[in-house]
Amino acid sequence: MSTFQAPKGTYDLIPPKSAVTLAVREAIAAPLKNSGYGYIETPGFENVELFSRGVGESTDIVSKEMYAFETKGGDKLALRPEGTASVLRAALEANLHKAGNLPVKLWYSGSYYRYERPQKGRYRHFSQVGAEAIGAEDPALDAELIILAHQAYRSLGLRDFRILLNSLGDKECRPVYRDALQSFLRALELDEDTRRRIEINPLRVLDDKRAEVQKQLVGAPMLRDYLCDACKAYHEEVRELLTAAGVGYEDDEKLVRGLDYYTRTTFEFVHDGLGSQSAVGGGGRYDGLSEMIGGPALPSVGWALGVDRTILALEAEGIELELPSTTSVFAVPLGEEARRVLFGLVTELRRAGVAADFSYGAKGLKGAMKSANRSGARYTVVAGERDLAEGVVQLKDMQSGEQSPVPLADAANTIRERLA
Repeated sequence: MSTFQAPKGTYDLIPPKSAVTLAVREAIAAPLKNSGYGYIETPGFENVELFSRGVGESTDIVSKEMYAFETKGGDKLALRPEGTASVLRAALEANLHKAGNLPVKLWYSGSYYRYERPQKGRYRHFSQVGAEAIGAEDPALDAELIILAHQAYRSLGLRDFRILLNSLGDKECRPVYRDALQSFLRALELDEDTRRRIEINPLRVLDDKRAEVQKQLVGAPMLRDYLCDACKAYHEEVRELLTAAGVGYEDDEKLVRGLDYYTRTTFEFVHDGLGSQSAVGGGGRYDGLSEMIGGPALPSVGWALGVDRTILALEAEGIELELPSTTSVFAVPLGEEARRVLFGLVTELRRAGVAADFSYGAKGLKGAMKSANRSGARYTVVAGERDLAEGVVQLKDMQSGEQSPVPLADAANTIRERLA
């Protein structure tokens, strides 16, 4: 074992589990690629200000969990704790919104970092796939993104997840609600940290998971009673579009999410098989974020789905993904001439798109066949001096155990036909 280990709260992705991670990422991305979303990749770190302004200084993400540091040149940077602010910054910097085709639809996949208390489903380094639709205010966009996430989870075989839905109002009606909520919260017996939050972002207090806080929140004013007519109509259209698409959801009046930039639609995907870390993904509309980070008014909506949490959800439902074998053909040479010939055959098969591997190192037949078994290959090609003298290789079906000679000149085509 090495002297070094992965840092606390992080993990290494290694085969075969890494193949599941890739499959989950691909499944989440597939509906997005099919719906006009283009891939974007941003740096793993950004200017600290981008997150303190965009995500919000009152959030736990910025105030407690963000990895911030100063470079040798004096720049104040942070490892990205979430994806939306980075993607919007990149879109603005590249002037994608000026190309005349709004909304700008983007998807991304990557690692994010938060200084969390490590536990199952909550790590300091985690993987997400996300999507953003930038520059259009349309209930159909909000519904589209929820439907695409729902489609991705269904394609993986997940069934026991729920969609929670809420509206957080807009700059017209939320300030009125904020004042009413602050008045209510100031009268409660709360700790200093929570009292500070009341003044900066009182909606986040509703999201407090502590039982002693939730007990005091009974009777708190509800946002739905303060929504303006425009927000009510907008939210109703999102709900109608989801219902028409056959996507079920639950109204959750306390759903605020952990980021300051959300407006109107907010939603969360939860899985009851995951215990306290039940959220597998979520998102919402963030109409004012562009202006917060110095851009023009660009109403936008997006989500991020946790790859790690999605894998835990699959495990909770006992779902094993059908993954293609990493190796279809395994070559076992016996002797130097066979090494040269079979290595050429493996190269030819790979160029033809067949997943092929080779017995490297000076293994005998027994050791090489063990490697062939472990590889999961459907066929093993074995050749020794006598086989080559006769112009054949031995092709063994690893499922049936049957072995037969195949002319060397036809070996690649024969293998491809049998695999097909």
